[in-house]
Amino acid sequence: MIRGYDVNQIELVNRLAEKLESEKLVTPLEWSKFVKTGSSKDRVPSQNNWWYLRAASIMRRMYVNKKPIGVNRLRTIYGDKKKNRYSGHHFSPAGGAIIRHILQQLEQSGLIKKVKLQAHFGRTLTPKGISLTDSTAMEMMKK
Repeated sequence: MIRGYDVNQIELVNRLAEKLESEKLVTPLEWSKFVKTGSSKDRVPSQNNWWYLRAASIMRRMYVNKKPIGVNRLRTIYGDKKKNRYSGHHFSPAGGAIIRHILQQLEQSGLIKKVKLQAHFGRTLTPKGISLTDSTAMEMMKK
């Protein structure tokens, strides 16, 4: 059986983004056209479908990680080095509102769920989210 690990990860994210867009599982908010993805960025994203790509990337991260993951960890993953004039580059996390809204939309569509692991809260993929990722990988291998 082909799983999400067995295929090219960049293609998997692109195909997942297409599915999320075509099935209307995630929708970009009105303000998403005007915001940067983090304070370390200079401009807004140049791609029109960046909201779907970020949602698909978050789903892939959850698929690979298997543990509950929260907004703070995802901010660290998607963060970047911020350009400082005199003191060099320093790490700056990504914007939390974008990640939070994407997680809420994925949760409303039934692809992820909130879980508690000991004293920590986070989100993981539901069986529906896992099957969406695996079926996308199967389609990629068939073509």
